[in-house]
Amino acid sequence: MSQIYDDFVLDNYNYTLPPHAIAQSPSVPRESAKLLVYERKSGKITHSNFYHFSDFVPKDTLLVFNDTKVLKARIYAHKLTHNAPSQKQYEIFFHKPIIESSSPQEATSYLVQIKGRIKCGDRLMLTRSLDSMDIDSINIESAKVDSIIAIVQACYDNGMREVIFTQNTLPLTYPQVLCMLNDYGHIPLPPYIKRDKKAYNAQDAAFYQSIFAKSIGSIAAPTASLHFGEQSMEALKKHFETCFITLHIGAGTFKSVDCPDIRQYNIHTESFSLSPQSAKAIDNARKVLCIGTTSARCVEYYAKYKILQGECDIFLYPSINLRRVDYLLTNFHLPKSSLIMLVSAMIGRKECLRLYEIALQEGYKFYSYGDGMLIL
Repeated sequence: MSQIYDDFVLDNYNYTLPPHAIAQSPSVPRESAKLLVYERKSGKITHSNFYHFSDFVPKDTLLVFNDTKVLKARIYAHKLTHNAPSQKQYEIFFHKPIIESSSPQEATSYLVQIKGRIKCGDRLMLTRSLDSMDIDSINIESAKVDSIIAIVQACYDNGMREVIFTQNTLPLTYPQVLCMLNDYGHIPLPPYIKRDKKAYNAQDAAFYQSIFAKSIGSIAAPTASLHFGEQSMEALKKHFETCFITLHIGAGTFKSVDCPDIRQYNIHTESFSLSPQSAKAIDNARKVLCIGTTSARCVEYYAKYKILQGECDIFLYPSINLRRVDYLLTNFHLPKSSLIMLVSAMIGRKECLRLYEIALQEGYKFYSYGDGMLIL
């Protein structure tokens, strides 16, 4: 079996990760996270932390950040039967608006996941409480006045549901839904971060969000960006040129590739945009350092198609030549994920897995709240 073919075999991107290596809480301060620095030309590995991140970045490098903001996408509700809420609580995970025009602002239906047996036509009343309700204490009239109701419009084979949200029988627009999520919702930590639903706290709300997040629309954080606090960002801006792109991260970021030959995989799409100023900076930069795989996907999609907004479906893996990404800062990713394949596109699959093994031996933490690796 040739080396080239080996790199297309899904099982060759597997590795064993002990549960204790999965970070369950953020590094505080953010810059205290460990940093593995890997220099491709020499093969040199340096173990450091994010306090010293800027010391390793080559001069005349453009740093590209993803300014997406994580939605409070996890909401809770009770199914209505004859206008009375049931005691059982259902979890609704908001994904994105269903866009039938050029603007998401005009959307009135939304893609969600709902845990539990739900059929078309079911109505669920949203609640701020994380407890199942004492049905005897519920005022039935509360389901009629001012409550926000999710009405299931369609059920799809992949487990997704199409819903509309209504208040006083009127459908909520996307801006209104964003306000609703901010009011009723909770930060959607990944499933490998183990929390009882009552244990989500202010620390998660603050630290599962980059300090420069502003463009709301993701259901997962661009985790490489979580390592920078206010002071370190200001220092980077003083010493390096920086720019921002927006790529809204969807649930596909956690999905394992499911094709034995990875070349056959249809990767998830994620909406992106970048300003003309950011595009110009990327075009003119001597070297580009992408802060995170989402920034890398956006930059590579732009470099290939030269468009400023759309749906990014680029899949980067070994044998795909990167057009514009020179350096990458990234966390340590799930086995068989498209993200570990992106890292392998930069440094090779075997080298990627070797570095992951070294990171485990050195006590690095993996995944969203974990440590980082700078590839130069």
